[in-house]
This record gives sequence, structure tokens and C-alpha cells, in this order.
Amino acid sequence: MKRLFSCFLFQPRPGDGLSKGRRAAFWVWNALLLGGAALVLGMLSLVMAPGQYGWELFWDYLAHPGLLALNLLPPVVLAALLYGLTGRAWLAYALAALPVLGLSAGNTYKLFFRDDPVVAADLLLLGEAGNMAGKYRLFLFGKLAIALAGALVSILLLALLARGRPRGCGRALAAGLSLACALALAPVYGSDRVYQANANLEHINQWSTTQQYVSRGLLYPFLHSVKSALPRPPEGYDAQEAARLLAQYEDGDIPEDKKVNIVGIMLEAFSDFSDLEEVELSEDVYAYYHALEEESYSGRLLTNIFAGGTVNTERAFLTGAGGEDYDFRTDTSSYVWYLKSQGYRATGDHPSYNWFYNRQNVNAYLGFDAYRFTEDCYYALTGEPTAWDYTFMPTLTASILEQLEGDAPLFSFSVSYQGHGPYGGDECWWGEAEDFIGNQELDEASRYILSNYLGSVKNTQEHLKVMVDAFRASDKPIVLVLFGDHKPWLGNGNSVYQGLGVDLSQGSKDSFYDYWSTSYLIWANDAAKAALGTQMTGRGPDISPCFLMNVLFERLGWDGDAYMQAVEGIRRELPVIHNYGACLTAGGELVREPSADQAELVRTFRELGYYRLHHFDG
Repeated sequence: MKRLFSCFLFQPRPGDGLSKGRRAAFWVWNALLLGGAALVLGMLSLVMAPGQYGWELFWDYLAHPGLLALNLLPPVVLAALLYGLTGRAWLAYALAALPVLGLSAGNTYKLFFRDDPVVAADLLLLGEAGNMAGKYRLFLFGKLAIALAGALVSILLLALLARGRPRGCGRALAAGLSLACALALAPVYGSDRVYQANANLEHINQWSTTQQYVSRGLLYPFLHSVKSALPRPPEGYDAQEAARLLAQYEDGDIPEDKKVNIVGIMLEAFSDFSDLEEVELSEDVYAYYHALEEESYSGRLLTNIFAGGTVNTERAFLTGAGGEDYDFRTDTSSYVWYLKSQGYRATGDHPSYNWFYNRQNVNAYLGFDAYRFTEDCYYALTGEPTAWDYTFMPTLTASILEQLEGDAPLFSFSVSYQGHGPYGGDECWWGEAEDFIGNQELDEASRYILSNYLGSVKNTQEHLKVMVDAFRASDKPIVLVLFGDHKPWLGNGNSVYQGLGVDLSQGSKDSFYDYWSTSYLIWANDAAKAALGTQMTGRGPDISPCFLMNVLFERLGWDGDAYMQAVEGIRRELPVIHNYGACLTAGGELVREPSADQAELVRTFRELGYYRLHHFDG
């Protein structure tokens, strides 16, 4: 034992008289001590990873060997690399502990304050992180105290017990092997297939992106997020060219006498099935909506999503930009900010959880002054996680009318929840299936699914009518914008659509519309018509969601901001620019392969949109 003590402890190098075996054992001893300390560091990170979601998730990590390994390997590899670079185990560990524990603490604070985990993209926004920290009172929580104490003890033990200092080839070997290991593991950490295979859903809400992330630990999902950290610009993107194009325009001011109040509502999965000849409606389920269309300016919306992905339509409308990346991490240019620059107050409601699509944070980035969700409004009214339109519509109406008594004009934009699939296939929620459809060719489950969807649509319109009548009676100028976000889910694998014989192949223009189209309308009360000098009626163009605000501003007689003016010419030539490559011309022709001139318009639009989303204009 004394011999072992003199050979392995407190020695910077193995003694000259030791055999090759004992010399090797000396370095293995030092490596094992450093590796063990790095594993403990990984475990400390896992202790903090669940944040406010509790210890259940930590025990779940231990029950999933794959997740455990993916979270513990990074500190081990990092410590080995730093050991090779510094030649001192305690220093390598200390340098590894700084980012690991710093990331863990930052993640816990961010989860606590905003229910939003730290992802790799946040490292590009350290200024915002500093501002955020300044807005909250940081505190030393128990797990962090334990982690800091554990790290300090590990540093002291390594300084005493792992004093081996490799030189030259030894250090190069340690650094080289750790780098090789990191490169070999990179595809594993970036793999979406591996990420899905390591799902850990037992104690989380699987629809929460935050909880999906946290359920996988911290270091693993953080490293997985690296590939999404840097946005990918469109092909041929030139930021200077985009800036030059935008510089040709100036934000237009809204005339004071035309500052009407705007109420936008995106209705979940709301689509006019009377356009589908395959659906045999037993009654005119859409009677009120059609009547409202007659006194509105209305058209069809060609969305980029089908049966899900609500946020794509929502944020395309608010920003005017096409594309697919709408997970904003910082203040982002939008029409909301423009309206606020013109003196508007911006608010809205969503009667579901604030973490859906990270709306609690992203809506603030887009410029909203206030937004109400289940947590701070609707749960108190219903005792349920979501509110249907019999609660949502009256609550929103009352809130809007109250806000109209203020001095500032109002921009209100809300997203409903009723209509969200799936729709039950065991019974009819709204009466009998025969009350809504014929379609005897459908099996019983399909008939229930379809009738439940149509019953929801009819019920939504009943509450919508009450809202519109309240706006109609108001002496405040109100313009209402209604649109659906996407076609509804109708059975797994689109089984109900298939049973109806609806062609979703997109092989023809009609099929393209059947798959992607919803509708929009713009309605104004008498006070708004008088202020604007228009009746706000007629048939509008078929458009992409990113151009809906253009159409609205055109009807209002507003020029809009510089971005809107820059893309307006493109919108008039190609009112639909679809994310899957198709375009619709002003003449109504569906173009699968744009001509050279059309392709240049699409390129310019994508370039301007990308620039807009990544250069906040304040």
C-alpha cells in the first residue's frame, strides 16, 4: 500500500524505476480519476436539467441508458481534450466545469423565468441573455449550490490525487483521441433519428417543445440543437442587395383619420367544406359565414401546411415573410412592430397553453404588448387546459370592447383552439351524424369524425355571430380579419378524405386547392366604413398567408412599412408563393416550374423575407 501511495499519489510523473506495467497503470489511474470526475460533472448537469419539472425526469434519465450516455459523454470528452491541452487534470476539469455548469445554471434560470430551455442559438444572443438576466432577480438554488460544491471538491481531489502531467506525445495523444471521438460522435448528436429514438415521454406533455427538450437531459438536446443554431439563408442570398432594395422605400405613415381598430382572428382548422363536392352536407353548416362573406372582402388562402403546423400561417401573416423557420429567439421585424410605431397597442389571446409554439416568448419578440393564455386567463374561467369558443369568443369580445375605450388604436390578433383535431370517431358530439352529412359510403368512425368537425365549425359561427353583432353595434371603427390556418385533420393517414374520394394528390389545380386552401375575409363595421370611405366588400385574390396583410392594408388605404412596399410588386405578379415550389400567377395559373422571370421574383421575395427576419429594424 505504501508503495502504491508513493507511485500513484502526489506524483507528477511515474518514477524512473517503475516497470512499464506500473508506468501504464500510473497514467490509467490519472485518466480514471479525471474520467470519473467528468462523469460526476455530467450527473450534476443532469440533476439540474429538469428545472422546475422535478425529480421524476432525473430518475427517467437513469432509466434510459442511451440518454444517460449521450448526456455524460460530452464532459468526459471535453475534459480529456483539455487534459491533453493543459497537462493538468484539475485544470482540465475546472475548464470543463465552467461551460457545463454555466449552461446548466442558465438553463434552469431560463426554464424558471420563461419556461424556455437554453438552445445553441441562444449563444448567438448573449446580449439578449444579459438583458434578460437584468430583468429578473437571480437566486442561488439548492441544486446549483450542490453542483458548485461538488465541482469544487472534485477540483481539490484531482489536484491532490491526479497530479500526473503528461508531456509531448502523451498530451498530443490525449488531445488527438478526444478530438477523434468528438468527430465520430458529431453525426450521432446531430441525428434526428437518434433524437426520436431517445424520446422520454412518460412524465411530460409530449406536445410541449420545452418538455420534449428537457425530457432528454440538457447536454444532449443542446448539442442536437447546434445544427439549427445558424439559420440557412436562401440560395444566392445577398444581405447587401436586400438592404439596398429595402432602402428604396420608406415606412408610410397611417393617416390619423384612417387609424381604425383591427381585430384579427385565426380560426383553428377552419375551412369551407361546401367547396368540396364530395361532402354531402345535410344543412348549410356555413350559412352564417357565407352571409358574412357577402358583406366582406373575401378570398381564399393557400397555406403551406396541412392538418397541423398552425404557427406557419400565423407568423407568416404577422411578419409578411415566407419560409419555414419561425422559431424566433430575439426581437423580430413584423407588422406588429410597424403598427406600434404608428401609435397602436398590440394585444391578443390564445385559449391554450402559453408554451405552444413558444408563443409566450415569440409573441413578445414580434411586438405584442400583452397576450393572454390559459395560464393567466382562461383556466380561471373553465378549469380546463383549453377553452372552446363559447368561452373564448365572449371573453375576447369583452376584452376588445374594453380596450377600445383607451386612447390608442388597437391591433388585436388572436388564435382560437376549438376545431383542433383529432375529432372523435366513437360518437357525435353535436347531435347525430345525419344532422350534418349524408355520405352513407363512409364507415361509422369516419362519419363521426367528419360530423364532429362540421359540428365544431357550425358552433364556432354561432359565437362568431355574437362577436360580429357586438362590433356592428359599436361606434368605434373596427375592421375584422378572419382566416383559417390549414385544412383539418380527418383521420390517420387522411382516411376520411380518402373515404370521401377527395383528391389530395395535388396533381391538378383543383387538387392543389383541396389540399392547401382555406379562406379569409375582411369585414368592417359602419364606423370603420365611414372612416375609410369604403364598403369593404367584393372578391379578393387567392393569396399566400404572407400576403394577407398586404391585402388588408390595400383595403384600408395604407402604404405599410418599407418591406410591405418592397414585396407588393411581387405579390401582384405572384399572389401565391408556396413553400413547396409552386406559384400562382395574377391570372390564376398554377405554375409548378416558374419561368426565369418568375424564379427571379421568388428569389427576391425569399431574400427580402430572410433579411427582414434577421435584421430587426426596431
